[in-house]
Amino acid sequence: MGTVDSRQMPTFELEAAELQLHGGPVAGVDEAGRGPLAGPVVAAAVVLDPQRIPDGINDSKLLDEEARAFLYGRIMKTSHVGVGIADVERIDRDNILAATLWAMAEAVAQLSVAPKLAAVDGNRAPQLDVPVRTIVKGDARCLSIAAASIIAKVTRDRLMISLGAQLPGYGFERHKGYGTAEHQDAIRRLGVTVHHRRSFRPVQLALGLA
Repeated sequence: MGTVDSRQMPTFELEAAELQLHGGPVAGVDEAGRGPLAGPVVAAAVVLDPQRIPDGINDSKLLDEEARAFLYGRIMKTSHVGVGIADVERIDRDNILAATLWAMAEAVAQLSVAPKLAAVDGNRAPQLDVPVRTIVKGDARCLSIAAASIIAKVTRDRLMISLGAQLPGYGFERHKGYGTAEHQDAIRRLGVTVHHRRSFRPVQLALGLA
């Protein structure tokens, strides 16, 4: 396991080297939603086809909603994609880090191809049956991780938009569960839902538990 920290734009260099050395694909792995007060944490694993890499893939945080949605469609059509979703019950039971690592492992397990290496954003590795390389700021360095960041972000945003339609008044469709002023005001007015993370201090405060 190695750790890389880079501020370069994402490239396919790591994947190309792995393909040349070991003849096997690399799965980029990333997550979305570790910080919000509500909703699941979503992880994605992406194996890009070297011959069909969509143009414009970048760290999802640097793309607007329209660009993410477009690239989501292109990645889904041209790549092998797996998604893992850790719900609020798992987050509260196991803690957010453990739930995130579980979701990452689940995303890799959902792939239709077996990678020879998993390139994981961050400095903590999930338990996998394949070698793992952790890459700090990997979504800005490794193209497969950047692609995974897009899949994870769009998947989670769509889940939160759907939740916003089910629970009008909370604004989930706008803040996606993050602890914005609008969200915290809604909690004060409307109360805590089953979708809120009771292991997070602002929610505990709202419930009078902290």
